Amino acid sequence: MPFSYLAHDSFAPSLSHPVQPTFATSSGNQYLRTILKISYASCPHIIVDNMDPSPRSTGSYYIGTLAFIKAYAEANFEPPTWTAQMEHTRDLYTTNTIKMAEIEKIYVTYNDVHKLCQESAAEILANFKPHLMIAIGGGGYVPARILRSFLRQPGSPNIPIQAIGLSLYESLSETMAGNETPGVPEVPGTRVTRTQWLDLTALGEMENLVGKRVLIVDEVDDTRTTLEYAVKELEKDVEAARQRLGTDEKTQFSIFVLHNKDKQKKGTLPAEMLDNGRYLAARTVGDAWINYPWEAEDIDEHDRQAASALSKQAK
Repeated sequence: MPFSYLAHDSFAPSLSHPVQPTFATSSGNQYLRTILKISYASCPHIIVDNMDPSPRSTGSYYIGTLAFIKAYAEANFEPPTWTAQMEHTRDLYTTNTIKMAEIEKIYVTYNDVHKLCQESAAEILANFKPHLMIAIGGGGYVPARILRSFLRQPGSPNIPIQAIGLSLYESLSETMAGNETPGVPEVPGTRVTRTQWLDLTALGEMENLVGKRVLIVDEVDDTRTTLEYAVKELEKDVEAARQRLGTDEKTQFSIFVLHNKDKQKKGTLPAEMLDNGRYLAARTVGDAWINYPWEAEDIDEHDRQAASALSKQAK
């Protein structure tokens, strides 16, 4: 293979040859960040940088990306005659072989989700007793629906579920992306935008949330960026409604997630929420690659992987 794949963690390359960035993609906190640079002299180089590792469904995506760039480079450039040097703490890719770094993978089954919701319901009822649930799509939909069955009290109606959709983006300069005109195109990353918001026509608009207890549900607390955005935006909308009503009643928000990743967070949550039993994670795990069943294309294979992992843990 006439190409050199170089990987590092700290992005501290020492290049003795001029390199012009021609293509870059950055996936921020959800995926492995990849920066691809190709030299226009005699040596196309692909530099892969793991600056912010938090992979979920990245393997096939980046293998496909690298394969595409490799094919383009082979068709348009001469084979390399030298190799750029760089510092690194561990290899992500090696020459002739593309491989993921060793990252813990967790396979979560529908049964797991059901049981996590069931065991968490008692604590939610004891500490919060929500009037409404807001599921963050798409990972919060299934947990919210299962949780509702366990939160229902005899003689009381089901707790309503509303949905919001949020997407993560971050700015990447166009010069980094290979364009000559500076700018800030958006690629998946760390800035949150709304794709769907509350439809409260059946509940009497936003004013009906004033003075209520609202449970926000998502599948995972990863970097906390999405949760921070959801809480701040919901609090802002409800506060505007409270002022329109001219009431002193306060709305309380709480959070439930299936998994909290024990890692440095980029987002923050109110201290009163964290300290007063209004944040609950059914499980706390490391910075693992969590595979949820609703993301699986082959659910039987997903369950086999989950069973295999469980069997290995039992040994």
